[in-house]
Amino acid sequence: MEIVSYNGTSLAFIGDAWMSLRVRMYFLEKGVQRPGELQRCCSRWECAHAQAAMLRQLEEKAFFDEDEQEILRRGRNASIHTKAKNADIMTYRYATALEAVIGYLYLFGKAQRLETLWQSLIRIGETL
Repeated sequence: MEIVSYNGTSLAFIGDAWMSLRVRMYFLEKGVQRPGELQRCCSRWECAHAQAAMLRQLEEKAFFDEDEQEILRRGRNASIHTKAKNADIMTYRYATALEAVIGYLYLFGKAQRLETLWQSLIRIGETL
């Protein structure tokens, strides 16, 4: 697979699915089992505002390498054909960028880097 063969929205599509599964597993493993509570916990981390905040904190720490920064740029600048329910367009673009880099790491088999990113997201998510 070549990175140029995937656009930002395709990478974000995969990243969104990966993030959703990991967040759900995380809260289940923490003992959250009631459906309503599980939904609330997961929504706090999966909403555009939270994902954008997570990305901004990681960028402040210069977390991403050059290739990942390029993916973030492509994700942020992706042509988005849907409207965010509860977020402005810039917040939505930042969330899409985070999902794009997750999708990139997953699709290109960068499991160790993806796990490092996930652990950082957990630390940030716990403060939201």
